[in-house]
Amino acid sequence: MAIGYFITGTDTGVGKTLVAAALIRQYGQRGARVVGMKPVASGCTPTPHGLRNEDALTLMGHSTVAVPYDLVNPYAFEPAIAPHLAAAAAGITIDLPRLVAAYRDLEQQADVVIVEGAGGWRVPLGPESLLSDLPEQLGLGVILVVGLRLGCLNHALLTAEAIQRSGKVMLAGWVGNGIDRGFAFAEENLATLRARLQAPCLGVIPALRRVTAETVGRAHLELP
Repeated sequence: MAIGYFITGTDTGVGKTLVAAALIRQYGQRGARVVGMKPVASGCTPTPHGLRNEDALTLMGHSTVAVPYDLVNPYAFEPAIAPHLAAAAAGITIDLPRLVAAYRDLEQQADVVIVEGAGGWRVPLGPESLLSDLPEQLGLGVILVVGLRLGCLNHALLTAEAIQRSGKVMLAGWVGNGIDRGFAFAEENLATLRARLQAPCLGVIPALRRVTAETVGRAHLELP
């Protein structure tokens, strides 16, 4: 059975795709068959082959296992809005069993599956379901990407608390991502996160002008 990790974040735009792609590269460079998954994506672009999401394509570009796009990204929506709203506008119900089946298919073809979430931890998929239901049902280890900016302590601690309270998944680690180059007292905030988050820090990505999965994986990230 494949190893699986679910990459969540303290918010949208904190670097989940960057960290997911870097992990995929790290595992691939160690000889593992590794594939990425983006179960639900909004903000997709129409193409001759259907809607395509930039994050999902990035994960596919770093994966060492070639699989169909629809398996990587089962639900793709054009509007850049919350998934449950995009699904409702499209007249579609996001079916959790379909996401589980797609993951099971991927894990049959790989040693490692890296699943990137959408937004934060408790993102609604419909009236009764949440995206966090997927890793909880599959028992995936969760990696939390913390966007290092004002307010990150509250966001990180609340997210970690929600993850751990479920009792169904383990917070396998967290990554600090320097998304605000002007963040005051960044080191002090990192020290607080290290002291209070009950999981290992897998890396801290500095606030660089240009970061790539290659540079992050090589210099700023450890495997869980």
